[in-house]
Amino acid sequence: MPKSKKQQKVHHKLKRALARDEEEEVLKKLERRIDEYDPAKDEDSMTQFEELPITEQTLKGLKEASFVKMTEIQKKTIPIALKGEDLMSTAKTGSGKTLAFLVPTIELLIRNKTSEYDGLTALIVLPTRELSVQIFEVLTKIGKYNNFSAGLVIGGKDFKFEKDRISKMNILIGTPGRISQHLNESVGLEVSNFQVLVLDEADRCLDMGFKKQIDNIIGHLPASRQTMLFSATQTDNIKDLARLSLTNPRRIGGNTLGVDGSDSQEVSLSSIPETLSQFYIRIPLDEKLDVLWSFIKSHLKSKILVFFSSSKQVQYTYETFRQLQPGISLLKLYGRNKQTTRLETITKFARSQHSCLFATDIVARGLDFPTIDWVIQVDCPEDAATYVHRVGRCARFGRKGNSLAMLLPSEEEGMLARLKANKIEPKFMNIKSKNKKSIRPQLQSLCFKDPILKNLGQRAFISYYRSIFVQKDKDIFKIDALPTEKFAASLGLPGAPKIKIKGGQGAKEKKNMSRKLVALEQTNDDGEEANDKGDKVRTKYDRMFERKNQTVLSDHYLNLAGTKKAQTQAEDEEDDSDDDFMKVKRKDHDLNLDELPDLNKPVSKRAEKKALSKKMSLTGNATKLKFDDDGVAHPLYELEDEDDFKAKGSAKDQKESFVSKETVAMNEADIEDMLTVKEKKKEKKRRRKEMERRMNESSDDEDANIEQDMEYSSGEEPDSKKPKWFQNDKHVKKNDDVLEIDEPETLEDLESLTQRLLQE
Repeated sequence: MPKSKKQQKVHHKLKRALARDEEEEVLKKLERRIDEYDPAKDEDSMTQFEELPITEQTLKGLKEASFVKMTEIQKKTIPIALKGEDLMSTAKTGSGKTLAFLVPTIELLIRNKTSEYDGLTALIVLPTRELSVQIFEVLTKIGKYNNFSAGLVIGGKDFKFEKDRISKMNILIGTPGRISQHLNESVGLEVSNFQVLVLDEADRCLDMGFKKQIDNIIGHLPASRQTMLFSATQTDNIKDLARLSLTNPRRIGGNTLGVDGSDSQEVSLSSIPETLSQFYIRIPLDEKLDVLWSFIKSHLKSKILVFFSSSKQVQYTYETFRQLQPGISLLKLYGRNKQTTRLETITKFARSQHSCLFATDIVARGLDFPTIDWVIQVDCPEDAATYVHRVGRCARFGRKGNSLAMLLPSEEEGMLARLKANKIEPKFMNIKSKNKKSIRPQLQSLCFKDPILKNLGQRAFISYYRSIFVQKDKDIFKIDALPTEKFAASLGLPGAPKIKIKGGQGAKEKKNMSRKLVALEQTNDDGEEANDKGDKVRTKYDRMFERKNQTVLSDHYLNLAGTKKAQTQAEDEEDDSDDDFMKVKRKDHDLNLDELPDLNKPVSKRAEKKALSKKMSLTGNATKLKFDDDGVAHPLYELEDEDDFKAKGSAKDQKESFVSKETVAMNEADIEDMLTVKEKKKEKKRRRKEMERRMNESSDDEDANIEQDMEYSSGEEPDSKKPKWFQNDKHVKKNDDVLEIDEPETLEDLESLTQRLLQE
């Protein structure tokens, strides 16, 4: 018998209750397996994801994304993270750190039965937009069979669009700046149920100047949470890592220091992948582009990633090589590109089989490009950690790869020593001179023809010198050893541009330092502030009381006048202007200082308002001048001298003479006006007659055509007499008893109608 609606509802409720009980039982079994896990015993026994204590939904997503076998870092990290412990992990580049924190994050939300009403429960912070997009794509693949929601928030996107939807997200992936902005401004972002914080590339986030943003993020999150830090390198500056409020973290990879900072080592680098072949060459600065061009021409069937130290170098190399057409697809990527352009470039390079990407260190962290054959470092890396991240873009997940670093003779010894200290020893590669092809003439021709390209080359030159100047390790980066003129010629420039570097070493640190701390550090023994030279620091109040009658003798006027005091001040001050060879010289003025107003005397508000009014500012010397043929200036309106006026006669006689003269002139003008009016009337009459003649000719032609074509049914013949144009039937229709008259449309119609009526 079919069940009633009531029975169906009861059956549905029982079915849902059984499903919930079954789900609860599965989660309890997973909890027991997680509690019973012993890393010392069970780590080697687990090799596949299906052996982990995770749900079927996550396993299904991993299998569909082709993730079956676990890597070493995943074996060590995922079981510990599933226990809910804080951890700090260091692993090789391309070892699978992404799944090491995504899988535990998903499982924690499932076990806690997270829904869209719980607000933000997990946060994944990454240093760059490209890495955030890549992590988000992996999350959507492996978490597609779960019910929670996830969002991507990065710079370059519409903030208002994100703000309206962020309140419904359980997992947020993004960059520190945008996440911090949402925590400050998005009202609907609820963090009371927050559970997991993941900071990938932790050292990079701190190096890029995101300390304030990370502090703000941690300040918004509850203390009772799980925190996971992942990176290919891990600095032992425990003050920066302990400030993330880790609770008894587990160290995986790297050193085994505790968060109390009892020991201190500088850097613990992960080992380079065994499948990576490392090489370096010794090359002068002015031959780098020639070698790079020759290398690309000899590896057209390869996938190449080229690193530069600045975005201007990337732009110049891309634009010039693109016009020279090496025979391979060229791409560029740097931080100041638009977000859509950056994502398109990453997608193109990832999908391409043979291409060359010119990029800055924005690509050096975390991004996974499949099957990169060569990583070329045209500019020396900042340190050993940067070297590891750069070469880590290839030889990922057991694949083979190659790296080549171009080192200047002044950089070779220092950089190799830094790498050797971290157990990294690249092999020396010798490039034969016959394999090198010089492109310097082509670059010179391009810069000569295109001023924009020449300007870009000059900016690339300056940006490279600035990147060398700001480096901390002066044993490697020696700016005095660089061949300036040769490097400029290698870029196709006619000469070396002038370099103006502001700030110098430590400028970034000084900019971010607290002003109060700087003031305390600069205080001398007498309690007075002092600058770097030991002189007393002049405050704004000191400068205010040192001012002198600015409305009368300002410093600008003193400089123009060329006084002795102004000259001594100009000698003491540093002037970076390139146009200081031109100076304005004026003659000294004899100023009577006794006649100047006393500015120390109090002024009433009424007088002050009157002096500053617009009306008063327009009075005085505001006169207009005109110049005669000799170039002499005269006022726009001049009054005649009284003696000259009387010499011409009495005022009455001059008046009568002026009136009579003007009367004659007006009569002559009236005659000319009358003649002009007559001519216009004649022309108008002539045009009207011409128009009437044309209308008569057209009406005669129409009547002739009608007489030839019209057939009369009554057999009557038409009147042989041609009617006049005003007798057209269009205007008058006459019957036996009724005279029908159409409404006139023009003046001519009205005249013809009047004449017709008079004849009737």
